[in-house]
Amino acid sequence: VQLVESGGGLVQPGGSLRLSCAASGSIFRIYAMRWYRQAPGKQRELVAHIASGPNTNYADSVKGRFTISRDNAKNTVYLQMNILKPEDTAVYYCNAQMSIPATPTVPYSYWGQGTQVTVSS
Repeated sequence: VQLVESGGGLVQPGGSLRLSCAASGSIFRIYAMRWYRQAPGKQRELVAHIASGPNTNYADSVKGRFTISRDNAKNTVYLQMNILKPEDTAVYYCNAQMSIPATPTVPYSYWGQGTQVTVSS
């Protein structure tokens, strides 16, 4: 089971990016999916969370600018980032709670490899 992120890059302040994270492998069920970020010299922080239903939560610093969504048919979570600021610069990590067929009711935590987002003029 693995998570693969894509969509990072360099963008000017005020611009937009869309991150994707696709889960693959022998997956029984995907529970919550989250995006975290870690800036140089700082701790990793939770950016956005989406439950297996439609409920979402956001860090105060990104509310109104970022939108998390998921496509359950594609086992993919997205993070639409608008009105980007230099302080959004970080490595963004996808996290998912997933169970496997051998233990279908036990969720495990999986992480992607991270994708760099740089906001600079």
